[in-house]
Amino acid sequence: MSEVQAGNEGAPLVGIIMGSEGDMELMSAAAKELTERGIAHEVRVMSAHRDPDVVDEYAKSARARGLRVIIAGAGISAALPGVVAARTDLPVVGVPLSGRLSAAGGLDAILSIVQMPPGVPVACVGLNNARNAAVLAARIIGA
Repeated sequence: MSEVQAGNEGAPLVGIIMGSEGDMELMSAAAKELTERGIAHEVRVMSAHRDPDVVDEYAKSARARGLRVIIAGAGISAALPGVVAARTDLPVVGVPLSGRLSAAGGLDAILSIVQMPPGVPVACVGLNNARNAAVLAARIIGA
């Protein structure tokens, strides 16, 4: 698991998480946008499949640690945003990511994020569009 904290002084308001280090290139657009807006955030890598206990603890403790929104990016099965949303009452913004193993150019990731059951909401931005996830997070927290 990687961790970076950036933005204004104080506790991070937005958590940016992704399933693997390979997602960092695409997800860094969210961190860049939040930094430019002066919004404190943290960046971590954790897999819903390989690190389920880490993801569970992260989601459960997010509000107590001061987070107000979580941006979660994942490709292929794209389970990370939904798993996080099932374990926190904070808004979760899902970023579907495409990759060499994606089906139909990333459609698999999009559908995995938008097809959540009632009571487990996940907002979904465009494919590989982590910047829009950060813009939405900023609007949610009123920054």
